[in-house]
Amino acid sequence: MFRLSRRLLKGPLFQRAVSPARQYTQSNFLLLDSTEKIEEETLPWYSQERFYPVKIGEIFQSRYQVVGKLGFGAYSTVQHMYVTLKVCERDSPEGIREMEVYGHLKAVKTRHGGAMLVRSALNAFQIGSPKGNYRCLIHPPLGISLFDFRNQPAAKVLPENILKLTLLHLLLALDFLHTEAGIVHTDIQEKNIMFGIEDNSILTDFEEGEKSNPSPRKIVGDQVIYASRKLGRTKHHGRPVLCDFGQARFGLTKYCGDIQPYIYRAPEVLLRMPWDQKVDIWNVAVVTWDLFQKGHLFYARDQNKQNSDSHHLAEMIALLRPPPKDMLRQSEYASEFSDSEDASMATGRERIGKKSVIRSMVEVTINR
Repeated sequence: MFRLSRRLLKGPLFQRAVSPARQYTQSNFLLLDSTEKIEEETLPWYSQERFYPVKIGEIFQSRYQVVGKLGFGAYSTVQHMYVTLKVCERDSPEGIREMEVYGHLKAVKTRHGGAMLVRSALNAFQIGSPKGNYRCLIHPPLGISLFDFRNQPAAKVLPENILKLTLLHLLLALDFLHTEAGIVHTDIQEKNIMFGIEDNSILTDFEEGEKSNPSPRKIVGDQVIYASRKLGRTKHHGRPVLCDFGQARFGLTKYCGDIQPYIYRAPEVLLRMPWDQKVDIWNVAVVTWDLFQKGHLFYARDQNKQNSDSHHLAEMIALLRPPPKDMLRQSEYASEFSDSEDASMATGRERIGKKSVIRSMVEVTINR
């Protein structure tokens, strides 16, 4: 899917008198060199015509006004009483899927505690253009991602008490998705887990900052590309929330095909076998390593630093021993691998032999 850059919007959630539109300066800003690529332009698959050219100050649906840009993402552009507007890539299949997931979640009647730990959509609409439609989702605002939160301290790891609380919330969210909503997420990573906002002053400060010191930008034709403005830091973070459903699947059945961030792929995905909701649990276990250790559990790269299924499997075997024979017999792809990965496995044993705590957790996961 197109992961969304984040733009902050102002918009009412309930019926009330219409507020006047905010006015933003169109002159007092730093104009960047139009020939140098910035932000979303640096993505290898970026295409200007496939992204809606959102402008600061622009108003959507007579309700939502853009007040600034928080960042950018890989597959779409996001824009933040304050709400977040996701503007998906034009005619994006992932955008369609995500809208369907949020529609489904909204219809689920539940008292499950994990439901509040999954991002919700307040509204949805489309922006039409001669070239196609841009699907938009309105969300409650969220703050810093788990990735950015972890990279704030000098240690670059989560303290054990915060890690335990985060895992408790994440597993509760997945229990709701799997048991009551019938959804497999398939894309669990630090950047898709975000903290709620307890201190609304950071949203107000964000807007006032854009007014007094407009974001640097570049102009390419009729499109404006803004440099990101970060939310201010706060000591009061809300609960972690699982986001981004552009790769999700409906129904607790068997699926086929590539999913998951490469280093977090489950064995059945690597072996090109049918998979189900259990891949989310594997995903959580491997992400846990990244949160608690300085480095990845699996690197999955060959000597040329290229993604490699064989090296990935060798690392798994070095840590967890070979997969069950029944599993290998069910995979036609498994026959393409031999025992020639001894060097990679030895390296894996040396690197992770001392990590018994996380190893035990992953062993439990694979025996789920």
